Formats: sequence, structure tokens, C-alpha cells
Amino acid sequence: MSPDRIVQSALLLSLALFVVGVVGVFLRRNVITVFMCVELMLNAVNLSFVAFSRALGTLDAQVLVFFVLTVAAAEAAVGLAIIIAIHRHRDTLDLDAFNLMKW
Repeated sequence: MSPDRIVQSALLLSLALFVVGVVGVFLRRNVITVFMCVELMLNAVNLSFVAFSRALGTLDAQVLVFFVLTVAAAEAAVGLAIIIAIHRHRDTLDLDAFNLMKW
């Protein structure tokens, strides 16, 4: 398989993963499912960065992937802590019940 074909396949997979994540964010009401879909979108973008890095023959995008993964790990820890705190307060995981910050 040629390198161009591999990059094209990786970008198509990245697009499919991103679309699944966006559909999950818009259609689901469970906060854990929405959170997982956001993480799926981040990983789809990381895959596209790696594909572009391979196509261009540089390591710049792969270094960027390392930083995105670091921020995503921190975001996952903080996000899950907030979700657990709100779940203990409201006793539900439905997004419509999470209106703590509304006026």
C-alpha cells in the first residue's frame, strides 16, 4: 500500500470518528456519553495530525499530538471530577438537569 493511500485512509477514518463524536454530542442526553464523544473527537483530530505529519514527512504534528493528549488527560480528570460532584448534588446524569450555572 502506498504512503499516500495510507494517509488518505487515516484521514477518512479520522473523519468518520469525528462525525460519530459530533452526532453523539448532539443526540445524547447522558453526560458521560457526551463526555466520551468529546474525547472521541479529540482522538480523531490527533489521528489527522499524525496522518498529516506522515504526509509532510515532519514530526511537528506528532509533537502537537503529544501536547493535545496531555491536555485531554487533564481535561478528562477535571471533567470527571465535575461530573461526579454534580451527580452527587443532583443524583442524575441527564444533561437537562445540569443547570447549576444558569441565572
